[in-house]
Amino acid sequence: MNKVLAALNTVGSGSYAADDVHFLLRVMQIEATDMPEKERLIQTRQRHYSEMISQEHPPSSTHKALYQQALAQNGARMAADVQALALALNERYNGPSIALVSFVRAGLPLGVLLRRALVERGRDARHYGISIIRDRGIDSVALEAIIKAHGAENIVFVDGWTGKGAISGQIRNSLAGDSRFSSEPRLVVLADPCGRAWLAASAEDWLIPSGILGATVSGLVSRSIWPPEPGLHGCVVYNHLAEHDETMNFIHSIEIQRAQLAPQVAAQPWTLTQALALQQQAGAAVEHVSTRFSVFNPHRVKPGIAEATRAVMRRVPDHVLVRSCSDPHVQLLMHLSRLANIEVEEVGAQLGPYRAVTVIRRVR
Repeated sequence: MNKVLAALNTVGSGSYAADDVHFLLRVMQIEATDMPEKERLIQTRQRHYSEMISQEHPPSSTHKALYQQALAQNGARMAADVQALALALNERYNGPSIALVSFVRAGLPLGVLLRRALVERGRDARHYGISIIRDRGIDSVALEAIIKAHGAENIVFVDGWTGKGAISGQIRNSLAGDSRFSSEPRLVVLADPCGRAWLAASAEDWLIPSGILGATVSGLVSRSIWPPEPGLHGCVVYNHLAEHDETMNFIHSIEIQRAQLAPQVAAQPWTLTQALALQQQAGAAVEHVSTRFSVFNPHRVKPGIAEATRAVMRRVPDHVLVRSCSDPHVQLLMHLSRLANIEVEEVGAQLGPYRAVTVIRRVR
């Protein structure tokens, strides 16, 4: 490993295999904040969301069953999408190495799978997990270490999906004026319903199996935490969830299905026309929901199955909207909404490209 990377005091690979990923995050000790108090502090702007974290509990038996159902229904699709993305990266990156830089946590499973697919094709592919925080930026200490090891031209950013495109916008803002990167940094995702990624397997908002668990499918690490002093961003390691950990089981499951695939066609970046059309449809749907519920803070609207589900788990929801209550893709979201005593409303085509949207409750 590069000396600069080795010198950083990090959490290593979490519960992933050692070659799968190197987390450029430091372990932090932080007292958990309960969700209502966290919501109050966020909305009153007393604290930034990245300065707090709530306790992550083991998934219930129902949650686990719905995850297994999603894996059975959509695992083969994810395997095919991983292969299509890997083929595209292999074609477009001609340097001596490819540095996959996944954003913790949603990008991690995809990054691990992409690295394995690229290594199969004889590429020197390395994978890192780093932090990016909305409104605050990329962890520059981690990114600079990767650049020194691999060069900026060999970096591809990886996330699981896009919602409204906040993270893609944050990447651009963080790297603005940095001549080592293009004006449109290369962000790769599985699902891009809002047309904000450079490369996506599809624009469909679908139930990505790894998107419905947290630490237990992401190496037992928390989402990233803003550090109280300069340096690497942090995380909490959830060792108390070890007996529920599906991290490597998930990777092996997708790998088995990828090995059985027929030859795939490489994914293609959006054309400008395609991207603009997706952006317009997604923006209109978010605007419709915001207007209907008089939401003036865009961070209170969480579109897309994964974001809508996570909002019910981590935040204080007010409304949950789905395109169809019978859609198998939204069953976990509906289950979690029932537990939170939140009524789920079926609204059909009003959601545009999204299958689901959660609106965060306003703190008064």
